[in-house]
Amino acid sequence: MSSVLMLLFAGILARCACSAGDSRLLLVSFDGFRADYLETYKLPHLQEFIEDGVLVKQVMNSFITKTFPNHYTIVTGLYEESHGIVANDMYDADAQKTFSQFNDSDPFWWDEAVPIWATNQQQGKGASAAAMWPGTDVKINDTTPQFFMKYNFSVKFEERVEKVVAWLNSSNPVVTFAVLYWEEPDASGHKYGPDDTQNMRTVLEEVDKRIGFLMSKLKASGLWDTINIIITSDHGMASCSEKKLIILDECIGRNNYTLIDKTPVAAVLPRQNKEDVYNLLKNCNSHMKAYLKEEIPDRFHYSHNKRIQPIILVADEGWTIVQNESLSKLGDHGYDNALPSMHPFLAARGPAFRRGYTHSSINNVDIYPMMCHILGLTPQPHNGTLGNTKCLLADQWCINLPEAIGIVIGAFVILSTFTCIIVISKNRVVPPRPFARLQLQSDDDEPLIG
Repeated sequence: MSSVLMLLFAGILARCACSAGDSRLLLVSFDGFRADYLETYKLPHLQEFIEDGVLVKQVMNSFITKTFPNHYTIVTGLYEESHGIVANDMYDADAQKTFSQFNDSDPFWWDEAVPIWATNQQQGKGASAAAMWPGTDVKINDTTPQFFMKYNFSVKFEERVEKVVAWLNSSNPVVTFAVLYWEEPDASGHKYGPDDTQNMRTVLEEVDKRIGFLMSKLKASGLWDTINIIITSDHGMASCSEKKLIILDECIGRNNYTLIDKTPVAAVLPRQNKEDVYNLLKNCNSHMKAYLKEEIPDRFHYSHNKRIQPIILVADEGWTIVQNESLSKLGDHGYDNALPSMHPFLAARGPAFRRGYTHSSINNVDIYPMMCHILGLTPQPHNGTLGNTKCLLADQWCINLPEAIGIVIGAFVILSTFTCIIVISKNRVVPPRPFARLQLQSDDDEPLIG
């Protein structure tokens, strides 16, 4: 029995010690792919992908739930306050610089973190490649991916895929890590709103066809069975309405503040006394919370960076903060990251991943250490936990708390049973017979014949 247990324990250790260090990885993001789209719409290509790999139903993304911040969180494993991309629109008072999604190429904004494509090249694990992922065309910490496409939204998805597959298949040096980004279904989610199932069905079916195109290109190039692929997103989408507007002009004059970032999380730089501006805003609308920077809830991990403005306004789900303009979209994101409508999903397949496995949730900061493990990289300091993704990985011992308790109880019962058997066996040894004289047979009394 002990030898069997020792063999089992050795097997567990060997499994845990195993590393996927030589693996290659392709990370794909479909912007604004809300987690429950998987349940609402028939997506045969994506379902085929999931059946052969793993699915995380809900990914808890980072606050604020917008595009640039969350894409940088995925590739750094850092909360937004730590990596410095705290919004799609930012202002740095010390440097007197402004950042927007149309003015994002200054390394100044990105250099507070080291993305995984840089670490991959710095540690000599191979080249990195990128097709349109936010930040990949910026010289972050004096480096870009060795192969990259400068961002251009007019470049078709198919062209991006063909470029990435070509880099993965025949580049010199070998590309071991690549990222690929596509703007849908985010753009259509803003336009129609996620509750417009008729239009969103058409959009999601197109997204699914593009996933099918990616799969077919990887199969045709011979990469399908050897490369690891992660498909995920940055955030979800919530429905908006003209009936749910928070109009700041009804509460405060525009000469009192500058609006740095807009709805549904608005960043306010006071021009007048900060407390006066805050007092006017905190009672503005019951569907909006105003926070002084130092009072932002800890769970948001969104206060320890100079680019976070002195006052932050957070709208309730579905509500829109405006100064006095009309609503230009029927869907939006950026809201509280605890809301299920803000959560994306994650699907993955390849030699590093288990097959046919579904997991309930992870945090998007956990994706980074998992990717580093697959690539055999020593990660930079990060906020994620590899243990949260172990159940997704083929080379990791995965056990949850109920199973662990069951195994401990089972082992205790078995050991107790064997102990009892041994004790009982010892107690059942035949006791020694009492002393008795040796009885001779009658012919033993005859004299010996010489």
